[in-house]
Amino acid sequence: MTVSTLIGLESEPLANPSASKESLVGLDRSALADRLAGLGVPERQRRMRVSQLWSWIYVRGQTDFAAMTDIAKELRAELASHFTLARPDIVSEQVSVDARANGCSPLATAREVETVYIPEADRGTLCISSQVGCTLTCTFCHTGTQKLVRNLTAGEIVGQIMLARDRIGDWPGATAADTRGLPDSERKITNVVLMGMGEPLYNFDNVRDACAVAADGEGLSISKRRITLSTSGVVPEIPRWGEEAGTMLAISLHAVRDGLRDELVPINKKWPIRELLQACRDYPGLSNAKRITFEYVMLKGLNDSVDDAKALVRLLAKIPAKINLIPFNPWPGAPYECSDWEQIEKFAEVVNRAGYASPVRSPRGRDIMAACGQLKSASIKQRASQRLAAPA
Repeated sequence: MTVSTLIGLESEPLANPSASKESLVGLDRSALADRLAGLGVPERQRRMRVSQLWSWIYVRGQTDFAAMTDIAKELRAELASHFTLARPDIVSEQVSVDARANGCSPLATAREVETVYIPEADRGTLCISSQVGCTLTCTFCHTGTQKLVRNLTAGEIVGQIMLARDRIGDWPGATAADTRGLPDSERKITNVVLMGMGEPLYNFDNVRDACAVAADGEGLSISKRRITLSTSGVVPEIPRWGEEAGTMLAISLHAVRDGLRDELVPINKKWPIRELLQACRDYPGLSNAKRITFEYVMLKGLNDSVDDAKALVRLLAKIPAKINLIPFNPWPGAPYECSDWEQIEKFAEVVNRAGYASPVRSPRGRDIMAACGQLKSASIKQRASQRLAAPA
């Protein structure tokens, strides 16, 4: 089972909190203390009140200030009059395999992001977005055909995690309305990957702040070793990310020659493979216990030869790495085909013999266009499908 949730957002992030209620979701402790100061909470009480709010918001997932029974009634009312704990709106939700869809509504704009939950027997991975659309134009990626609308705020990024935990009953004492396919573990979301819509390093500060909230051991408590940021290769920001955020890193590589990577991942023209791999070698904290994942989409006749596999092994020499082979997931109008399975196995054998773990990622969510490389705002998907269905 793979669950894809499409989230509708405002056209712009909240710029004027006085015009509408500001959400406390995504704020760190310092920002929460500032908001309490604005309500007149005495300085001597703020640390305690911040701790109480933090627990209600990030440990128990509370959405109603009135339920925060260890906070004074008057303060709860003040909080409710100025702030909200609301989650992003769900535009539509689909469940892979049985194709169950909920909450579909007509779409007039492309102000949505997609969040995908991928459960397995012992863990659950949540794939979240960092931008509405994408500034990059990777030719194998459906998201890359949608122009960038805007960056997500830290609250909107954290809000995707909160919303997913609401939907699958991943708060203490909560249960999901539908438990089919959920992991047989206490935590239903064990891993978070920034592999959804957008290039996260082009929204550095908001993504960093959101990851800090997610990794806080007294809140959502998702270890930094279970948060992975995937980048197409924004080379100057890679060491900074390691220093300031320290999560796991994944590189969207997909080619072993600059000429082909220039086509597949055009950012390569600015920062070619040699510079990208040097940034990886210099990534803070890199070790066998903290390996970089290199993502490699398998494209028939383009990058899937045995010679390509041998070149990949040579390129990654002396980088503690895992190589994630991704069968290409088709989308309407895609200019590529997925490599034959026999060829993927030959490629993987070369990489494995060189000592690299090289799992072949099982396609998940293809039937609902929620697989790797298929994410896109539903309004854009809808127009594409209409074009394909139109008579010639």
